[in-house]
Amino acid sequence: MLGQFVFGLRSRMKRRAPGWRPARKREHGALQRDLAGWGAAAVKLARRNWIVFAIGVPVVAIPSLLALVLRSPAMLPDYVPSATLPDAQIAALLQGEQLVPPVAPPPLAFTTQEVVLVRPMLVSASRNWGLLHPDFNARLLLAFKIMKEQHGYEMALLEGYRSPARQDLLAQMGGTVTNARAFQSWHQYGLAADCAFWRDGKLVISEKDPWAMRGYRLYGEVAEQLGLTWGGRWKMMDLGHTELRLPGVMRR
Repeated sequence: MLGQFVFGLRSRMKRRAPGWRPARKREHGALQRDLAGWGAAAVKLARRNWIVFAIGVPVVAIPSLLALVLRSPAMLPDYVPSATLPDAQIAALLQGEQLVPPVAPPPLAFTTQEVVLVRPMLVSASRNWGLLHPDFNARLLLAFKIMKEQHGYEMALLEGYRSPARQDLLAQMGGTVTNARAFQSWHQYGLAADCAFWRDGKLVISEKDPWAMRGYRLYGEVAEQLGLTWGGRWKMMDLGHTELRLPGVMRR
């Protein structure tokens, strides 16, 4: 049965063979005639439907062109590049600098109503510069120097190193204070600090003060130029906060 089917199939193929050739063996002239015919048909179609082409081509092409242009983050709306200096330049700035921490404000300065409302439990925070990572310490002191000499703002350290127990205690006070638990903050590694301004013998923390707001903006710019991360760019802004995110330190 199978042999009869194969024999019949061969017979039909032989009858068709004289008039059939594979496409790859078609004459070159015939292929050129086909291409010319397709081109003429395309031109004729475009002339008849020029309005559709005039509207459709930009609609299709513009999104692709925009995607090509916006592939660089610098072209995105509201994108503000960070002007972080290369590590070599930061090292050059720090080289030879024998900076010492400024004189700490008196303890009573951290108990005023303004300070307590904005930063609760600040009076018991650590302001020991010696507990900060040496690299972060040097960059933060240089930021303080630049703020004072170039912008006229005297900075004050509110809190540097923070113990895991204190971090958990602050986290229990709610998201308005901090969302980070123990070892989820760079404070536990001596790589973060909260700072404010010292003016006329008082700490100025309030974000309602235009002078302070200008200072926070300048402080953020200086900190980022020194390779620090500024909390003013976060969704829940922390304008006086800076940190140095060293790789391989934070445990998540």
